[in-house]
Amino acid sequence: QVQLVESGGGLVQAGGSLRLSCAASGRTFSRYAMGWFRQAPGKEREFVAASSWSGGTTYYADSVKGRFTISKDNAKNTVYLQMNSLKLEDTALYYCASGARAISVVNGPDYWGQGTQVTVSS
Repeated sequence: QVQLVESGGGLVQAGGSLRLSCAASGRTFSRYAMGWFRQAPGKEREFVAASSWSGGTTYYADSVKGRFTISKDNAKNTVYLQMNSLKLEDTALYYCASGARAISVVNGPDYWGQGTQVTVSS
């Protein structure tokens, strides 16, 4: 079992930056791929980014490529999502997720966090 706790959400102006963190506990964190999803009001949850356990393989949604960066610190059992050049449409509840491999996270994670709210204002 893996427990995931997100933090770092908040209110930011368009064009600004935020860094989300997800602290993992439970089974060996470093062996798990990690990722981020988001869900905007009235919309389905969508994939944002994923990283293999080593960090050597990453996937990004087209909508965030070049603006968001996922990274892992296995020593701290933490995964990060650096979000730059934020847009109004990035407003959503952001969820941390984990799975056996990065592609597994993309297609259907095994574990989910509770979410952290990101609101981008004009």
